[in-house]
Amino acid sequence: MRVIMMVLGCTLLLSGCSLDPHYQQPSAPVPAAWPQGASYPATAQAHPSAEDIPWREVMVDDKLRQVVEMALSDNRDLRKAIADVEAARAQLGEQRATLLPTINAGIDGDRSRSLISGSDGTTLSSSYGASLSTSAFTLDLFGKNRSLTGAAREAYLSSAATATSTRLTLIADTATAWVALATARSNLALARQTMESAGQSLAVTRSRLRNGVASAVDVAQAETVYQQARADVASALTTEAQDKNALDLLAGRPVPEALLPGDVASLSQAVKPVVAGISSAVLLRRPDVQAAEHTLKSANANIGAARAAFFPSITLTASNGLSSEALSSLFSGGAHVWSLAPSVSLPLFDGGANLSALRYAEAEKQGYVASYEKTVQTAFREVADALARKGTIDEQQAAQRDYVTAAERSYQLASNRYQAGVDTYLNVLDAQRTLYSARQSLFSLEQSRLDNLITLYNVLGGGGK
Repeated sequence: MRVIMMVLGCTLLLSGCSLDPHYQQPSAPVPAAWPQGASYPATAQAHPSAEDIPWREVMVDDKLRQVVEMALSDNRDLRKAIADVEAARAQLGEQRATLLPTINAGIDGDRSRSLISGSDGTTLSSSYGASLSTSAFTLDLFGKNRSLTGAAREAYLSSAATATSTRLTLIADTATAWVALATARSNLALARQTMESAGQSLAVTRSRLRNGVASAVDVAQAETVYQQARADVASALTTEAQDKNALDLLAGRPVPEALLPGDVASLSQAVKPVVAGISSAVLLRRPDVQAAEHTLKSANANIGAARAAFFPSITLTASNGLSSEALSSLFSGGAHVWSLAPSVSLPLFDGGANLSALRYAEAEKQGYVASYEKTVQTAFREVADALARKGTIDEQQAAQRDYVTAAERSYQLASNRYQAGVDTYLNVLDAQRTLYSARQSLFSLEQSRLDNLITLYNVLGGGGK
């Protein structure tokens, strides 16, 4: 037992050395504050920040909340990300075990018959033993296993941060898909309304033709509008079905009809706005940025392991136990036996393998530095884009509402002039198409406004609570 304890003592005393390079977080290659200008809203200090606001306080529509809960429970991408975290945790435990020796317990016995020299007699001999042993344990003198354990730890933390990022993205994607379905339903209702109106206009125009008031050209033009409306209804039905399928995929199972949205105009208060704040330092707390940094730290630890390969390694094989000729007296009167067999290995020539491994680890780290910086830059752009959209969407919506009002008045005036016989039916059709397109654009802008609220919350790191 003393031999085994000596091995454990050596492990604790000689495993403190590390050849990992000193880690320094790369500077964020982005401005310290968000962009300013005509396209951006006025900045203000955010209290609390987006990451501290629970997603249920941002997505306040009860139906939307329930659909997001479904996604968090049943989405397969999120399940895969969580499984990846558990796998990384297991790999960390496996690597951490290399820091300690493996101790085995064993009992063995041997019984043999042999001839007595100079006679015809034989003799029986027995041998029994019990021992604790450790085999080929490498003392971590230069920190190779400790560096590999550090790399595994950072890989685990990166996997956990990636899972958090997947969760945040899932919340945003589910909300966006739910709003998209509402827009599709609004467009479908508008297409059906337009087809019904076009059908009525076609019937009236045909009646006017029979009475000699309208021309065949008017009927043909009215027929064109009606058939186009029919095609729009079919297209809108397809879009609605596809958007529903996309929502079901995110939710992990079919979303009940009771949880589906109404028209997009009814969702104006479904999502609350968040404040971006002033400083861009909030980006460093985003889970995807943290995942990139943990990956960089893992690469940094791998350099330490590659450096340690240049130094000698000491391997110990040891055992400690009892030996007796009788099993009954093995533990009461057995002889104490032990062995200790250290070995030293010094790399003299490896064809440049260790040097190449070190160069690879150093180059890999530089690649991860670039990846980390690109992740920060991408995060900054995502927030800047969302802020630019936020700064202009309200004005664009107000202008579009006025445009719809003007298009409605134009259509009504054109219809009245045609009914009075002072204008052609072509002007009525043009006004009708303009109104139809204006209403579709208004739906799209409301969708964009809601999407922007969701996106800004997501790119600021919100959704973790």
